[in-house]
Amino acid sequence: MNLKGEAAYVGRHCGSHDYEITPEVVAFYADALDDHHELHSEIAPPLLHHSECYKFVGDWYLKNLFGNLHAQQDWELFAPIRVGSTTRTRSTIIERFQKRGRDYVVNETDLMDAEDGRLLVRGRTYQSFLPLKEEKGGGGFVVDEKTAKQKASREPRPPFPTATGSELTPVKKTIDVRRCWMFSGPVPNYHTDREQAKKLGFPNIVVQGMMSTCFVSQVMQDAFGMGWVVGGKMSVKLTNVLWVDETITAHAKIREETPEGTQTRVHCDVWVEKDDGTRVILGSASALR
Repeated sequence: MNLKGEAAYVGRHCGSHDYEITPEVVAFYADALDDHHELHSEIAPPLLHHSECYKFVGDWYLKNLFGNLHAQQDWELFAPIRVGSTTRTRSTIIERFQKRGRDYVVNETDLMDAEDGRLLVRGRTYQSFLPLKEEKGGGGFVVDEKTAKQKASREPRPPFPTATGSELTPVKKTIDVRRCWMFSGPVPNYHTDREQAKKLGFPNIVVQGMMSTCFVSQVMQDAFGMGWVVGGKMSVKLTNVLWVDETITAHAKIREETPEGTQTRVHCDVWVEKDDGTRVILGSASALR
């Protein structure tokens, strides 16, 4: 991996890949996330290529990997990913900024139909990095389970959700090592391997933040079907670390409904929380019906 640091400039094209959407690829995703929607026989899960942006980390990650965190994730869904089709990706750096002592780089990754060029899915990944001078030596951890809970107790949580409508059917998952390997492997990294996690300042395997967004997508697709696949939107902040072997539940609650052409857009508050109430992600999502 050739991390180029300050070469991560806005406008940089990071790379592109072509993929065949085979039944086997869809089945692997379904097995990894326990997401077996009836649409998946013909249409792939919208977030099938959830981690495509990370195929190009050498072109957009900063030099200091110690303590880097996935801070925010946005998804926009435009058209179905058909089983049997070929897709093409495109990865671009669209923003850089500093906030609360961290450096942020925003990568936008588009998924297109390779045959006709239609835009299918767009993801924006906000990754935060510690400045080099703040790198900790001597085996110290950037965050562990104790410090994460202390942070949560020091910062009173604002009311959330504020939505007062109906709650969609939640999904509950336990994130074991097998699931981590299927989602974030096969190369050992801090999402799959404890020793790799320690090298980057974490005491245990850090479950990849993209996984929680996939669970929110599952809740929304279960509720809205094609209204999520074509026209779905999600914007979530990653608010706490999810560790391997923890259990979480993904929730969505209807906030409001607004007209959109001849259809109605249903806006939801969405969040994923551990059994003890610790929120892993929270934000908004919407679909058409």
